[in-house]
Amino acid sequence: MANAADYNRWGPTQQRYQPAPRSSWSPGWILLTVAGFIVWWPIGLALLFYTLWSRNMGCWDRGDRFSNKMERMQYKMERMRERMDRGGFGFGPPSSGNRAFDEYRSETLRRLEEEQVQFKDFLERLRHAKDKEEFDAFMAQHRTKPAASPDAPQQG
Repeated sequence: MANAADYNRWGPTQQRYQPAPRSSWSPGWILLTVAGFIVWWPIGLALLFYTLWSRNMGCWDRGDRFSNKMERMQYKMERMRERMDRGGFGFGPPSSGNRAFDEYRSETLRRLEEEQVQFKDFLERLRHAKDKEEFDAFMAQHRTKPAASPDAPQQG
C-alpha cells in the first residue's frame, strides 16, 4: 500500500529537466551597461536594474527552490514515520524491556523533576529576599539624609 508521502508525482529527480545555469553578467552586457552610464546615466541605471532583477539570475530559479522544498518535506515525513514506527514519537521514553527498571527510571525522573521545581522556587525566594534587603537598605539610606530646609539657599 502506497502512502501519499511515498508517491513522487514529479518523477525521479535525476530525470527531471534541469536548465543549465546561465549568468546574466556576460562581457557584452557589462560593456553595454557601462556605455549606458557614459551616454546617459538613466539608461545605465535601467540596464543595471534590469540585470539585477531579471529572472535569468541564479537566485530566481523557482524550479530548484520548489524541488528543494519538496525534498525537505519528504525527509521530514520519513523522520516522522520512523518515530511513529518506533512507538516513542517523543512523548515518552522507549521501554527497556525490564518493567522493574522502567518503573525505577520513571520514579527517579519524577523525583528529579520535583526537586528541580523546589530548587527553582528556592532560588526565586532567595532572589526576592536579596532584592528586598537591597531595597530596604536603599530606603534606610535615603530616610537618614537631612531634608533641605526652606531657609537654605538653593543651589543652581
